[in-house]
Amino acid sequence: MVLTSNDFSGLLNERFFRNFLPIPATSSLDLGAITPDFRLPDITNGREIKLSEYRGKQPLILAFTRIFTEKQYCPFCFPHIKDVNEKYDRFRDRGIELLMITSTDEKQSQIVVRDLGLRMPLLSDPSCNVFRAYSTGQALGAPLPAQFVLDKQGRLLYKHLFSFLDHNASVEQMLAVLD
Repeated sequence: MVLTSNDFSGLLNERFFRNFLPIPATSSLDLGAITPDFRLPDITNGREIKLSEYRGKQPLILAFTRIFTEKQYCPFCFPHIKDVNEKYDRFRDRGIELLMITSTDEKQSQIVVRDLGLRMPLLSDPSCNVFRAYSTGQALGAPLPAQFVLDKQGRLLYKHLFSFLDHNASVEQMLAVLD
């Protein structure tokens, strides 16, 4: 699998221009708050996910990631996606579900799932409405990555917003919140 290629087809689309201007990550969600509900297609498992259906059942990690197209990955997010996927069993073994959210459309997301061998749910949000509801920010054609750890009741325990100094929360950081 190649991190990026010289094939930029599909990059310059409506989503790219809608997310081109920089908006900093400013999530105002308070720790302890119930996070915004959403409904998105799970490309990995071929079903629809409604966040509120997890409330009262198990802790969750929402891992917003930055994929430009099925051929163009963010250089900060690609290693994070691979690491989280390789360590997905560590979450599952602790009764935690990890939902990865991308702004690629369903067709592009299917290719990502196949090419990367994703086992975790990959949710497709090409409208970027969920990214905006969580105020993850945006720049240069795609929303920025962020991670949110929710307790069993859906209350926010931890949030990690993108910065150039600290791109994504590590698997260990996210798991430590729920230990």
